[in-house]
Formats: sequence, C-alpha cells, structure tokens
Amino acid sequence: MEQYEARVLRDGLAFGEGPRWHDGRLWFSDFYRHAIFSIDEDGTEERLEHAAPTQPSGLGWLPDGDLLFVSMTDQRVLRVHEGTTSLFADVAPYCGFWANEMITSGTGVSYVGSFGFDLDVFLRDVGAEALLADPPTTNLVVLGPEGDVRQVVPDLAFPNGTVITPDGTTLVIGETIASRLSAFDVAADGTLSNRRVWAPLDFVATDGMCLDADGQIWLANALAPQCVRVREGGEVTGVVTTSQNAFACMLGGAARTTLYVMCAPTSDRFQIEDATAGTIEVAQVAVPAAGWP
Repeated sequence: MEQYEARVLRDGLAFGEGPRWHDGRLWFSDFYRHAIFSIDEDGTEERLEHAAPTQPSGLGWLPDGDLLFVSMTDQRVLRVHEGTTSLFADVAPYCGFWANEMITSGTGVSYVGSFGFDLDVFLRDVGAEALLADPPTTNLVVLGPEGDVRQVVPDLAFPNGTVITPDGTTLVIGETIASRLSAFDVAADGTLSNRRVWAPLDFVATDGMCLDADGQIWLANALAPQCVRVREGGEVTGVVTTSQNAFACMLGGAARTTLYVMCAPTSDRFQIEDATAGTIEVAQVAVPAAGWP
C-alpha cells in the first residue's frame, strides 16, 4: 500500500470545499468566508470578487468557460459570466435542506447533491448511532447545460464527492452516511441509469474525491485525518495522512500528481463557523488525474 504524509500549503481557511484544478490553479469554496478562492502552486491566494454572497460549495465550468457554483443555504446553482453572477438553476424543490456538492461534465451537464436534512442538528440532538441505523436519503439533480432539470435521482444517503470517467460513460458518487461509492451509467444526454455499488467502505465517511489515470479514486475520509485511494470493489491501495480531518481532495499541479486536501478540525458549523483553523494540505502521489472534475 502506498503511504504519504501531507504538508500544510496554506492555513487560515474556515471550511474549504469543492477543490477543482482549473487553468493552472486550484479553485475552492470556503463556506464561512463566503467566497470562492484560487491558489497557485506556491499557495498564493486570490479571491473571486462579488461571486458568492451566501455560502458556496460545489464548483464546475460550462464548455463556454462560465463558472457554476452551488449556493448552499438558498439551494440554488449560480453562474458567473464576465464577472456578473446570475441564477442558473433553483434546486430547492429537490433538496430538503442545504444543497452541497456539484460536478459539471465536459458536455456541460451538472450533477447537484444535497444534505437532505440538517446534519449538524441531527448529530447534536439525536446522535450518530441513530443516523447510521436509519440514514435519511435525498436526491441527485441532473441539470442540462442551460440549467434545465433533466432528471432527479432519488434515495441517495448524503450524496457527496463525485467523479466522471474520461470516456464520460460512468459517474461514481460517494454516499457519505452509507460508507460506499455508487456508480451509474451516463447516457448521451447526461441522465443516469444502472445504479450499483462501486466500492463498499467500512468506517470511511466518503467525502470529496477525484479520479486517477489507473481508474482508482482518491477520497477524503471525513471521519479521520486521511485520504484513501480505492480500487473498484473496495480495496484501499493508498493513504495520505493529514494533520486534521480531510473533507475533499483534488489532483492538480503541472503534472496533475499533487493531491490537494481540504482539512478542518470538524465539519460541525456550530464549532467552526467563526473560526479559521482550516488548511489546504498537499502530498505528491504517483498517478496523475483523469476524468472529471
């Protein structure tokens, strides 16, 4: 098994999410700084001004270069065109609670997940044992390149990190509460079918993830200070150890072999909403990125 130790590239984040490698930079959302940022390979940060007045999460780019991002608390997807932010899609009818992760394919089809329920309140008032015994489910919303709702896929247990294979025919998504990765076939119009388990994962809360050129997935384990590399079927073939819990990861850098990991002490908003203890940590791995994001 491959073993790596990450180093801190940048600190001072509140809660970083949605890391994407785009145009030679790492882009990411920061929930509680209420903004979208990008950094270069040295960690120098730039803020995308005026884009995210609420709480941003998942990021993607349309084929014409426009940025899409999830506005969590009002459950919308917004579009940034030439510095102006506008509504792309209202997904509130399908969410139940906050919208969250999103991936946009090479053809401009976006896949938007949500919490489905107030996770932090549930854990505080009811507890993890009850949550795992009867996981709530929610929808994955499939949006066309113009923001039209093409499909609503039900019954996902906290849909989270997502990847699409280089040929565009398979989507793999994490179901955090169910500790598994699930796969779908992707049709020419972006709609999904043939749901199946891609990898069961004991004691791993699957969070943000990325695909490599060997067809394996690096994913953040929200329960531990680590990212794990997983082969289809569930074999863990690599581990990157971080200084605090990992919540998303992305392969980037010039060779696409730098694993960028978004870390924080916890995801509980009642504990970190006013703190800036989050970090971006990096490790050099052997196999470069592939597919989307």
